[in-house]
Amino acid sequence: MSTFWSLWISIISIGTLIGCGLLLRFCLKNTTGIEEGEDMGHEYDGIRELNNPLPKWWTYMFWATIAFAVVYLILYPGLGNFKGVLGWTSSDQTVRTVEESRVSIERSHKEKTLDQFARELDDANTNFGETFSKLAYKPGTSEFRAITDIANDDEALKVGQRLFLQNCSQCHSSDARGMKGFPNLTDNAWLYGGEPQAIKTTIMNGRIGNMPAWGDALGADGVKEVVTYTLSLSGRKVNVKDAAAGKQRFIVCAACHGTDGKGNPALGAPDLTDNDWLFGDSRADVTETVANGRQGVMPAWKDILGEEKIQLLSAYVWSLSNK
Repeated sequence: MSTFWSLWISIISIGTLIGCGLLLRFCLKNTTGIEEGEDMGHEYDGIRELNNPLPKWWTYMFWATIAFAVVYLILYPGLGNFKGVLGWTSSDQTVRTVEESRVSIERSHKEKTLDQFARELDDANTNFGETFSKLAYKPGTSEFRAITDIANDDEALKVGQRLFLQNCSQCHSSDARGMKGFPNLTDNAWLYGGEPQAIKTTIMNGRIGNMPAWGDALGADGVKEVVTYTLSLSGRKVNVKDAAAGKQRFIVCAACHGTDGKGNPALGAPDLTDNDWLFGDSRADVTETVANGRQGVMPAWKDILGEEKIQLLSAYVWSLSNK
């Protein structure tokens, strides 16, 4: 935070407390010229106003809240760049990557600093780490249980579901049906394969999808013809002439999607012969994809969740399309 904004926040915070104190002190003074308890000369609906001071308990409560605010701002960060006497932080705000976060947490533990995030993470690992291990590994061994076996364990599946809701639902939705640009995990259309190990690999290492833009290479007419042929692969009614021309041009697409358009899981190239469209199935959506390309990133979770949790999470994801 710059010096200007630090001073701005500090002045407003301190000024507000001083203002509240002065206002309370002013309200405690009798400036009306009328004795306490005397009639103020106001009447509303038969009720007369008397010149009574604020109740003592109310006054003490106001002073206590102001004192609490002063002590809080001394002990904890709240006045611009001032870090507070205790040195408490919610988290290390300087980190930019997962690796930097890991190093910061390790340093926080080593130096026993008051980093709330690091402490809560440590408490969570202490309290729940044994539970994850119990469900992820075969009893008494260091070998992981099969993902299909975990998927038949109700308790393990509930843990996997909670991990999904906490970490994956932001993109794939809480019901795992995804949204435009984010895959539906409840069907059988898998870009990189829906086998248990393939799902785990995806979650562990992430995926980077890149559909190149063909607008410049094909031209407007070429894009239209390729889109027409592509739509025909899934049984859509299209212009036969444009589809025939598009089939000739489809050679540039076949390297990834195959000559039959059924895709290639090794490359993450989708099957174009079904009715599952990640970015929309309208002609406009498919045209946008062919002309301008698409880029998608599935982040790697191995450094964030660890392999034990990913084993449980993979079982839950696999179970969604394998009832």
